[in-house]
Amino acid sequence: MAQNQKILLLILLLSGTFLISGCERSAFSWPSPETATIATITPTSHRDLSNYLAVNDYRWETLDQGVPPFLLTALPADLHRIKDIAERKRLFFLSLLPAVLLANREITLQRQQLLIALRHHEAGLPLSIPQRLLISRLVKRYRLRHNPLTDRSARKRLLRRLDTLPPDLVLSQAANESGYGTSRFSRLGNNLFGQWTYATGTGLVPKERSAKQRHEVRRFASLYDSVRSYMNNLNAHRAYQSLRTIRAQKRARGQALRGIDLAAGLRLYSSRRDAYVAEIRAIIRSNRLSRLATVSLRPTAAEGDALRTASL
Repeated sequence: MAQNQKILLLILLLSGTFLISGCERSAFSWPSPETATIATITPTSHRDLSNYLAVNDYRWETLDQGVPPFLLTALPADLHRIKDIAERKRLFFLSLLPAVLLANREITLQRQQLLIALRHHEAGLPLSIPQRLLISRLVKRYRLRHNPLTDRSARKRLLRRLDTLPPDLVLSQAANESGYGTSRFSRLGNNLFGQWTYATGTGLVPKERSAKQRHEVRRFASLYDSVRSYMNNLNAHRAYQSLRTIRAQKRARGQALRGIDLAAGLRLYSSRRDAYVAEIRAIIRSNRLSRLATVSLRPTAAEGDALRTASL
């Protein structure tokens, strides 16, 4: 999917107009460019980024006012030059949080549309072409072997996989894997989570790779692509089935999702196993990332207008 289409999809998601009928060419209905309300920025320096956050009154202390919906194409190249470690961490976490919330919103809306399609199917109603296309894409994206419309176990598996991840977990792993945005892979490939590829020539070759190894570290067109890919990895790969089980148990009990708890399902993310889990939990605790559990995006201009109209 082209980058401009991804941004348009996010705009559509924020406006709440994700469609399941009407357009036969796609499972999505693309809005016009003039409806864009999500800023996409490419800061040339850490000072530019800091100024952008300040202009939007976006600080740890203003999280209760919501997170402004913007996306970074890349982190500033001079992030490593910030001598104040607390300030470097602040910029890293706050600038990536909108992407995490937007990716979670995308997952939530896809899940809602899936549930609508499944209810239609259960009621014996014919599914629209966009609904069938959506299910087909989800089956591929979440690595299912069977059709959820005809296989109840596949349906259960898809619903367990198509779920959000707590922001504290996502940001703590991004910090760990990218050195708070200073690693070679995050700087040159927008890769925040160290994800691999075996498509020769498409990624970055690790300097410590042995002669027998063939993997490369993936390049991403944007930071948002990296976040989405990472979330899909945790939601679909068999190595993280235990994480999804913990999440499902929390959901069944009506409990909030916490990175501290779900981190137990990350033992296979690193060869360090339990030490890695402890490291992720330490990052969450030391940076008080659990405070992000209840944050939400600020309404876009279109959403604000709709809310004002509804209140009249």
